[in-house]
Amino acid sequence: MKAVIYTNYGPPGVLKLVDIEKPQPKPYEVLVRIYATTVTSGDTRLRSSDFPPVAWFIVRLMYGLFKPKKEILGHEFSGIIEAVGDNVTKYKVGDEVIGTPAMLNTGSYSEYICIPEKRKKGVLALKPKSLGLDESAALPVGGMTALYLLKKAKLSKGQRVLVFGASGSVGSCALQIANAQDATVVAVCSGSNIEMVKSLGADSAVDYKNQDYSSLNEKFDIVFDAVGKTSKAKAKKILTKGGRYLSVKALTSPTQEHLEELCELAEAGKIKPFIDRIFPLADIVNANKYVEKGHKKGNVIITV
Repeated sequence: MKAVIYTNYGPPGVLKLVDIEKPQPKPYEVLVRIYATTVTSGDTRLRSSDFPPVAWFIVRLMYGLFKPKKEILGHEFSGIIEAVGDNVTKYKVGDEVIGTPAMLNTGSYSEYICIPEKRKKGVLALKPKSLGLDESAALPVGGMTALYLLKKAKLSKGQRVLVFGASGSVGSCALQIANAQDATVVAVCSGSNIEMVKSLGADSAVDYKNQDYSSLNEKFDIVFDAVGKTSKAKAKKILTKGGRYLSVKALTSPTQEHLEELCELAEAGKIKPFIDRIFPLADIVNANKYVEKGHKKGNVIITV
């Protein structure tokens, strides 16, 4: 099967399209023929090993000190089940699914992947019928991260929510999830993305290049930093008493239940991944270059 590997940390050019052996499912696994995956900012950071000095050594111990422990990147996918292990009961051949290999595991830059039926090293769910296979590939990572953090903050109906970095994969999901709870959502993004975030349900938007969001003359129950580029100290200036600050820099541990709830929201038409660009697997280097510039809107899809 075709797969994209990297044997050394570095620029996008370290990614190589190669032929490797097709995996076979274990008794409690399913074999998924991947239709689409994504390039996330997390993929580009892992590939380049671009982490703050304080975290660099710890991350390298986790993912490979001198070279990557796992040579295939990719954190989420959509696809069709081609084979099931002998003990699998929840899924069958032909099911359309979405999933993620989970935090410390990657592997979706390939034609096939084996995923446990129940959460051990991965998370899997039936694809929402309301989404195509291409766009549904972008639902798990950004969506689960946003849902996990918003639940942790006890998001409730009618609250006021500010999303900083609302045009990215996590931010665009967060504002839609908040909107589904009838929250009033203020999106912070660049001026070129204001129409995009409003189309996703933001009640209003702030161009961070022209206005400091912390100077807004209003208070919020939740300030969600979806890109890890603001601070709690700054957010406190506009938080209500008892308001919550959330950041993607915090450790998250979404579960199967989060993915299934996300799929229910998508099925109800309350959340839909925003797709910026689509690249074929053979063009993975250029896709990484594009994402690394830091200006993508929503998600970048890789068709496999």
